[in-house]
Amino acid sequence: MSQSYDRGLVEDFGRWREFSAGMWAWIFHKFTGWVLIGYLFTHIAVLSTATVDGATYTQTIRLLEGLLIVRILEVGLLAVAVFHILNGLRLLFVDLGIGLESQDKSFYASLVLTGAIVVASIPTFVAGAL
Repeated sequence: MSQSYDRGLVEDFGRWREFSAGMWAWIFHKFTGWVLIGYLFTHIAVLSTATVDGATYTQTIRLLEGLLIVRILEVGLLAVAVFHILNGLRLLFVDLGIGLESQDKSFYASLVLTGAIVVASIPTFVAGAL
């Protein structure tokens, strides 16, 4: 017979400090996956304006591209997509048995590479809205 033990709210809340790099990689990968699914619905909603007529679609795109907040969200979308792709490739290599001993380093490398790509892309994304 198994027994359960109620650790209490305080102990469970502090568990995030014990997470290893692998747990953070898993959390970030799941989070970015859900954000990409959410973006997919937004993308379909914007594209559906093209079913009305071309002018409505063009007007919607011009309105959205002119807003600074949309440009900032696009930078966030880039960060989410790049990390999800790089971490997915890392997981693919791990599943193939390549780099098993350096999973933490490859996770940190994917974070750094994501940061570098996003920072280098910021001027391109924000330039049209200013």
